[in-house]
Parts: sequence; structure tokens; C-alpha cells
Amino acid sequence: MKKYVAMILAVLMLIACFAGCGTKVDDTAGTTGANVLNDAVDATGGSAASDATNAATDAQTKNDKTIVVGYTIYEPMNYFDENNELIGYDTELAQAVFGNLGYEVVFQEIDWSAKYTDLNSDTIDCVWNGFTCNTADDDGVQRSEKVDFSYNYMENRQVIVVKKGSDIKTVDDLKGKFAAVEGGSAGETYAASIDENIVLTKCLKQTECLTEVLSGNVDFAVLDAQLAKSYVGKGDYADLEVVEDLSSDVEYYAIGFKKGSELTALVNAELEKLAADGTIAKLAEKYGVSNTAITDFSDQK
Repeated sequence: MKKYVAMILAVLMLIACFAGCGTKVDDTAGTTGANVLNDAVDATGGSAASDATNAATDAQTKNDKTIVVGYTIYEPMNYFDENNELIGYDTELAQAVFGNLGYEVVFQEIDWSAKYTDLNSDTIDCVWNGFTCNTADDDGVQRSEKVDFSYNYMENRQVIVVKKGSDIKTVDDLKGKFAAVEGGSAGETYAASIDENIVLTKCLKQTECLTEVLSGNVDFAVLDAQLAKSYVGKGDYADLEVVEDLSSDVEYYAIGFKKGSELTALVNAELEKLAADGTIAKLAEKYGVSNTAITDFSDQK
């Protein structure tokens, strides 16, 4: 085995010399070097050379200017259209911002409850998906202490969703009841703040919370107003309604980055440009969020 490894190393040194020395290497020389390497691969069964090739490919991939955006399915922010293409306000705004910065954007669906782990392990570069920034998690720690946030770019509230005809009308009616929330969400925090005796069912997605209410497994769900507006009272969720008087105070969406990330300032600068040239206003109109989208960031500098 040692002689095969030595053979490969010798071939690699020969190719490096062709590429790096002052002598110009023509196509024939390059082809010959490749053939010699192939012969070495054949002699070793390909495993050592394959490992080297994979390592080189991985290194090249890491050097590509790519941004991985963590998201969950959440209309109108990120969702799939009839052609199975990912669209939405957050989707297009992320593409516009990072496109201007010269990045290719890759969207990766995440488990919302694992967003901090994904971010800190560099599995994703940012969380851009209706990420409420002005709240604490259920551990009592403010989210702004865990991540760096961009400018606030949209207003939101937590709303209470029930079956039509429900007797839930006031805060007192919620106490001791069963509620569905997305795990790790601002909705979970809001539900817990209403009454410690509320029994929480933690779902992977906000839309699953709606199903829990429809099935009668819980008495109500706590959801982002942006999502509730897109689903509640429509289609499969026609028998649900929002109890408007039980909504939370105003919240804000921002983009979450790993602590100390250089991307935060770069993204803020692009948001200012896209606000100034009207791009953000056009996207807000396209996705029906003109009343809540923030189009002027001058007071956040």
C-alpha cells in the first residue's frame, strides 16, 4: 500500500511542477499528467485518489460565495407556488439583498426550535423567516443576546386562533386551556406569558398548530399575524377565526446572524438601498404586506 501512496504523491508533485514552474504547459502535457494520475488510481483501486478529489471539491465549495438562508414554510414569507418554486416576501428580499452583495443564495428549511444551533454551527448563515427580534425565549433570555439582528423590516403581532363559535373571548378564557404553538417561537413565549397553567402542544410548524385546533386537540393556537392572515378563514381553515382583542403588542421581524457576523452591517446597507429605490415597497405590495413592511430605516441607524 505504501508504494501506491508514494506513487500518487510523486504524480501530484509532477503535476504541481507542470502547473507552477516557469515552463508553459500545453494541452498534451496536461492530458498526459491526467492519464498518469488515472493509472495510479487504477493501481490503488481509486480510494486514495478519490479521497483527495473529494477533499479538493469540498475546499472549492467552501470558497464559493454562497449564503445559506434558514427558513420555514410560512406564507407570505417563504412558501412554494404551484410550480414548486420557493417564493415569498422574505425569499425575494433575501435574493435581492444577497444578489447585490454578489452571493448565490441557498435556502435551507430548518426546525425552528433548532435555529440557534444551526446558526452557531455554521449550518446556515442567517435566519430570514419572520424572526421576531424584540422578545425573549422561554428561557427568559432576550433573542438579541443570542444573535445579531439586522434592522427591523416588518411589524407583526401574536394572535389567538380558535374554531368559529368558540367561547374564548377574553384573557381569562385562555387560562388553563390547551394551546398549540410552534416550538421555539414568539407564539410559545406569548402563550406562556398569559398563564403558566396553559398546557402547550409544541408543533414543528405554525400550520400544524391550525390543524390541532381544527381536530379539537387544543382549544386555541398562537400564531404570527402575518401567517394567520394568509390561512385563517380560508380553504381548509375556513372554520377558524382570530380573536382580535387577544392579540399581543407590536413585534418586529429582523434577520438573525451569528454573533459578530460581518454580514449584519452589509445587509443593513443593502436594505437601505432597496428601500430608497422602491424595491421593498414593490415586494410588499406584491405579497400583500404593505401595511406592515418597513420601508424607511433612517430611524434605526
